[in-house]
Amino acid sequence: MAELGTTLNGQHQTTQNPHQAAQGAHHLVPGHRPAAATRLPSVLIATRHGESTANVEFQRADAAGALSVPISCRDADIPLSPRGEQQAQALGRWWAALPGADRPRSVWCSPYVRTTETARIALAQAAGLGAVPVALAIRYDERLRDRELGVLEMLPKAAIEAEHPQEAARRRKMGELYYRPPGGESWADVALRVRSLLRDLCEEEAGRPVLVVAHDCTVLMLRYALDRLTEQQLIALGPVHNCSTSLWRAQEGRLRPERWNGLDHLNGTAS
Repeated sequence: MAELGTTLNGQHQTTQNPHQAAQGAHHLVPGHRPAAATRLPSVLIATRHGESTANVEFQRADAAGALSVPISCRDADIPLSPRGEQQAQALGRWWAALPGADRPRSVWCSPYVRTTETARIALAQAAGLGAVPVALAIRYDERLRDRELGVLEMLPKAAIEAEHPQEAARRRKMGELYYRPPGGESWADVALRVRSLLRDLCEEEAGRPVLVVAHDCTVLMLRYALDRLTEQQLIALGPVHNCSTSLWRAQEGRLRPERWNGLDHLNGTAS
């Protein structure tokens, strides 16, 4: 796997030890300030929510070539399926089994129902095993929300082809990174808000292990931003699985990958 960097929006920072910083100071011109040391969480873990009821319905619709799904609520209000709840419990057990220094003591979460349920169930499981405090706070941040699809929202693949053939053709031509449906977002749009979130997270959680609970696209964009992937490398990754775990560790001023889209902790419950 390619080495991860700490580049956010093209700004790369390096870490100097005090001796190096003191040596460099003798060569500064008046008014010039040295770059600040990189601030990073000790461990960054990202997961997608557990299987949702919409995941189930869209799988059925796509398999049948259906033109609609029986979902009437907002995307933000879609809950977990029973299987998704089991996956969230398994995530909590994995969390509890981590080495003490790697167990997240801070959680940043999308405010959507399926992510909040995943975070709360996993936290309850980990706390029940004595691994984290019961009253651990969960921070909800709208920048971690799922990609907004605008006019294509809640439409199965067959419906997009039938009802919006021009958009379907434009999507194929432009690719997911740059295709923006009317009223919605491209992956690149999501990457912009993920980069903004990373700057805040790195500053506020420096030196601490952190868990991020989000969605397929937002977890992909975390990887895209941290690893500085090309469009081709990004597309080659494929989907992020429900309640999979990806882990980066801060080493020598950089976040380095140790795990991507891992499923072994789910014991056969993964989708």
